[in-house]
Amino acid sequence: MASNSAKPQGEYQQIDLMKLNLAQLNQLKNQLNQELVLFNDSLTTLKVAKSKYAGSKEALEQFKPSWNDNVTLVPLTGSMYVPGKFKDINNVLVDIGTGYYIEMNLDTAKDYFKRRVEFVTEQMDKIEKLGLEKSRIRDAIQEVMTIKVQQQMAAQQAAAGTAGAQKA
Repeated sequence: MASNSAKPQGEYQQIDLMKLNLAQLNQLKNQLNQELVLFNDSLTTLKVAKSKYAGSKEALEQFKPSWNDNVTLVPLTGSMYVPGKFKDINNVLVDIGTGYYIEMNLDTAKDYFKRRVEFVTEQMDKIEKLGLEKSRIRDAIQEVMTIKVQQQMAAQQAAAGTAGAQKA
């Protein structure tokens, strides 16, 4: 059995898993488990971001020109609101990260959130593919570990059988 391990250049190097001892295989499996946990955490974070971007785009889709000068409630926290008035329905402030806001017209803002959703989706797809590959490698390592344990047990039983036959 052979498996892949990442090189710094992003290429893969073939490793014959049967040549590794149980301790090395276990260490490699633990490393892959840690990477899989990291991938799952990243996916969770990206799903939240995607949901927020999609929600923002959907909110912009609801805007109507007749809302100019209408009063609405503006959330200060999850459970506290203050009254606010739409001043210019065609322009919005968009949080682009790290405390920076950009004023955009409605169509530009909708396009911005659409592109962010697409970008996050692409990143999620990449991470999912890497996760599947790492899972397959981990499963192959587990399979080799099982084979090696069975071989060790068979060798011990054979040695015990040989020692018992010599005494008789």
